[in-house]
Amino acid sequence: MSKTATKAVSRKDMTRAQWTWKEMKRNKVGYLMIAPFMLVFLLFTVAPVLVSMVISFTDFNLLQVPHIVWLDNYIRLFLDDDIFLLAVKNTFIFAGIVGPASYLMSFMVAWFINELEPKVRAVVTLIFYAPSISGQVYLIWGTLFSGDSYGWVNATLLNLGLINEEIQFFEDAKYVMPLCIVVALWTSLGTAFLSFIAGLQGVDHTLYEAGAVDGVRNRWQELWYITLPTMRPQLMFGAIMSITSSFGFGGVVDALCGNPSVDYCAWTIMHHLNDYGGARFEVGYSSAIAVVLFAIMMGANALVKKLLSKVGR
Repeated sequence: MSKTATKAVSRKDMTRAQWTWKEMKRNKVGYLMIAPFMLVFLLFTVAPVLVSMVISFTDFNLLQVPHIVWLDNYIRLFLDDDIFLLAVKNTFIFAGIVGPASYLMSFMVAWFINELEPKVRAVVTLIFYAPSISGQVYLIWGTLFSGDSYGWVNATLLNLGLINEEIQFFEDAKYVMPLCIVVALWTSLGTAFLSFIAGLQGVDHTLYEAGAVDGVRNRWQELWYITLPTMRPQLMFGAIMSITSSFGFGGVVDALCGNPSVDYCAWTIMHHLNDYGGARFEVGYSSAIAVVLFAIMMGANALVKKLLSKVGR
């Protein structure tokens, strides 16, 4: 019997647990190297999520011993908390617009930058990436749409005779959400944008030559059949980052409109979570909110993963 056949038989005779343990011993150096990261990940990511799920079934205020209330927090959340339902609607509106739009915009801008010369590419990348790391973005937009005559938009409209008095942009419910969405898009070219540039730089150009031989005739076919399938890991990473930022937004609203926004018109799940967990110390109830947000984000990630699996097919 050949050596390969012997290995196959031994693998077949072992249980999955035995085979896994054997592979772990064979690759013990690799496991030791990732052990510090896994330890930190388990302690500060997995454990808090699991603890939050348990606490969501309790009434806990950080001072007294928590006692189990079972599904009372969730019943209250969906049947007796109108502000939470409004927050869910606002969050889905924001995520449904900003998530896909920022994702596509990040990729299209990265695709454009990838065609530039290396030196020019570095400068243009910095220009597009700067708003996502600059703390002055909110100051600029706050000045643009300031509610007095010193605001650039109000001053321009007054000078043109289009309005008779200043518009309170961040105190009027019909302007708050659109402006917050625009500012979020303005600052959305962040980590996902850089990952797309890295992915585009890593595409093997010989694949395009092979594609031309196989019948690829234009840039759009190159994009769909070669570029996107090759950089699928970067596409998935960018999607996760876009989803996380779009569902977790709140800083934009706080910086521009204060907390809470007028008539709760830009109140989100994150605002609701911070309100009950950080201000009212209703930790059990805020944990239930966190679990719902976690479930929504996991569902969105699963949907995006399914959609990206069809790219190039």
